[in-house]
Amino acid sequence: MCQSRLCVTMRVQLLSRLSRRQWSIYNGLNIAKYTPPSSRQFHASSRVLAVKPFLLADIGEGKFSLSRKQCQELIVIVAGIRECEIIQWFVEPEARVEEWDKLCEVQSDKASVEITSRFSGVIKKLHYDAGEMAQVGKPLLDIDIQGEIKDEDLAALTGEGAAEEPQTSVKDQTESGKAEEISVPTPEQSKPARPVPSGKHASLATPAVRHMIKSLGVNITDVEGTGKDGRVSKEDVQRYVKGRDSKSSSTSQQFSTPPTTTAQQEEILTPLTTIQTQMFKSMTKSLSIPHFVFADELDFSAISQLRSTINKGLAKSPTGDVSKVSYMPFIIKAVSLALNKYPILNARIETDQATSKPALYHRSHHNIGVAMDTPSGLIVPVIKNVSSLSILQIASELSRLQALAASGKLSSQDLSGGTITVSNIGNIGGTYLAPVIVEKQVAILGMGKIKTMPAFDENDNVVKKQVCNFSWSADHRVVDGATMARAAEIIRGFVERPETMVMQLS
Repeated sequence: MCQSRLCVTMRVQLLSRLSRRQWSIYNGLNIAKYTPPSSRQFHASSRVLAVKPFLLADIGEGKFSLSRKQCQELIVIVAGIRECEIIQWFVEPEARVEEWDKLCEVQSDKASVEITSRFSGVIKKLHYDAGEMAQVGKPLLDIDIQGEIKDEDLAALTGEGAAEEPQTSVKDQTESGKAEEISVPTPEQSKPARPVPSGKHASLATPAVRHMIKSLGVNITDVEGTGKDGRVSKEDVQRYVKGRDSKSSSTSQQFSTPPTTTAQQEEILTPLTTIQTQMFKSMTKSLSIPHFVFADELDFSAISQLRSTINKGLAKSPTGDVSKVSYMPFIIKAVSLALNKYPILNARIETDQATSKPALYHRSHHNIGVAMDTPSGLIVPVIKNVSSLSILQIASELSRLQALAASGKLSSQDLSGGTITVSNIGNIGGTYLAPVIVEKQVAILGMGKIKTMPAFDENDNVVKKQVCNFSWSADHRVVDGATMARAAEIIRGFVERPETMVMQLS
């Protein structure tokens, strides 16, 4: 590095470390500033020391320590939502972070994602507590950026129209003689935004612990953590709840007479979770669809024998990751084959913007959603392009989605794009149901429990049959009862005579 550029670089680094008082003293010394010869001009980019808000919208445009696919999934999430729940923070005020360090974990649309830092610096303020809903386009945190940063990166950090925090500025002369502004955080920005509970990480916990805390109506700051730096574990929560319940029971034993008041008492134990909130919104929209229900009983005896034969073969030599097949892959494939003859059940209805009239949009792929009961609530992952999959491939994909759903790791791609839904309550119980149509779909199938019942064969002999109830709900604005009944009869044929399904496979 030549002498002139070295002087400028050293001087910029020196000035970036000066406080206001030190800057005043330095300026009063009236030290002559080095000016390079006019024949040679150099440009030096100074370090930016500025407290800037990190916007939630930036998570769709920033850098990630995850794979490219996960980054694309996150962009899909941010594009279609207005808020995310803060699951947990990995940082706290006055903590230093480097580029790619994890900042927090957010959950929205039933998928959780970790947000990483785009810059190196010091965290000054967290705008949300864990469990709160963060708004898209609003600051997540304030970060004191330390290090070189391009103007376009700085503009992308705050976004257009973002309100900047108060700053004090000092002026520095560059080699070219132009004034360059260096931002220094004010004393107010250097203070922690909120009091930190006892222990360095006392307010942090795993998502499983936070779910337990919400379900039990416990405030995490009331629980004494025994983990590292005061972290709260499941055992800590259980110990706290046990002590709380024992106190309430001992208090109730002191009163042998019933209370004199008969007024109803209500209190909010826990707010709706992110999944419950999403269900509230989607089901509210679904109730604007005029439903009609069509139900019938199907004989599962033949498909039960076929399934048993297939599973015996898979037990000896598993195919891929499939060692056992349930009834669901057969039903999903049968529904897909019926959609080939009645594509209206795979369509969606929407108002045409050009004509302002309702129109049907037919879709080429059969993306069948499967309702699943998980510890976090009801979710509907989607098996894509079922018409091109075999029954074993459907079983493999179904197994993958069930494993991800149980661990809460489904991606936005796994949860989007459904064209029709199948819901099975038979493994829980119940025979009849009236399923609610999912938004942007026109039909849904609900399956009940398989029961062994006496029946008559063609020779009037009493035989055992395995019977399952199929309940269809359809959008009566575009689907009539006759169409639904004919499509249901096709599916009945595939279920009661599964060998005919083979002839339909390409």
